[in-house]
Amino acid sequence: MSKRCELTGVSPLKGHNVSHSNNKTKRRFLPNLKKVTFKSDILKKSIKLSVSNAALRTVDFKGGLDKFLKNAKNKNLSKKAQKLKISLSIKA
Repeated sequence: MSKRCELTGVSPLKGHNVSHSNNKTKRRFLPNLKKVTFKSDILKKSIKLSVSNAALRTVDFKGGLDKFLKNAKNKNLSKKAQKLKISLSIKA
């Protein structure tokens, strides 16, 4: 399983742990991913996606998965989400 949000494309970042004596060791900042089941009103089925917490809040703000996908850019979406977006545009 990749550590990448399927809706926003957020992936791990690289950085340093910095000690009090200013020693730097490499580390990764992982996104806060959750496995969430969304319900699509247009497709009338449930969809499981691995989504960051921030993306989950954005989906709620936009008014659901269907409305979020209509305005989302394809370069940020995973292959699974891109297929959902295409099937939504066909059904609507």
